[in-house]
Amino acid sequence: MTNIKIILGSTRDNRLGEKVFSWVVNEASKNPNINVEGIDLKEYNIPFFNLAMNPTYMDNPGYTGDLEKLSKKINEADGFIFVMPEYNHGYTGVLKNMIDTFYNEWRLKPATFVSYGGISGGIRAVEQLRLVLIELQMIPIRSSVHIPLIFTQIDDKGLLKEETKEAAHLDATIEDIEWWAKTLKEPRESRLKN
Repeated sequence: MTNIKIILGSTRDNRLGEKVFSWVVNEASKNPNINVEGIDLKEYNIPFFNLAMNPTYMDNPGYTGDLEKLSKKINEADGFIFVMPEYNHGYTGVLKNMIDTFYNEWRLKPATFVSYGGISGGIRAVEQLRLVLIELQMIPIRSSVHIPLIFTQIDDKGLLKEETKEAAHLDATIEDIEWWAKTLKEPRESRLKN
């Protein structure tokens, strides 16, 4: 079974991302070939990155508390879906801080994106994050979902509108991340043993 972690990269109060995150977790959970776990960064106490050395060069950074829990969750994943807003043409500081705190946990794993925002739907933030993930030896895949004008995409019940969900083609993105995660799992584990 392939393990996919879905990470919500916003911790703001009244964030619209919770609605998008819930939708992505629910849809991904329908795929019988993957184990899905949602990770809401708001539930973790992640200090501002302050390790004495870059985790790239450390086999055991000695994480404790929430960082130890988060390290374990990221490490057990075979792939990731980042649910993220766009702030000022970029991704959030809280997401960057969390990503930078780890290294070995991310290596050789695929990632995709469900972004939301203004007219661009968060695509500029995704383009920036792709570059960072490549530096971590991750594999950002082509398939992704971008929801423009998110503030108009919520219905009277406070949920993501059905027509928005239908237009997003999330199912194809989930199938792609599952394929990449499954395909890379054995060679990744083999390489990391050496």
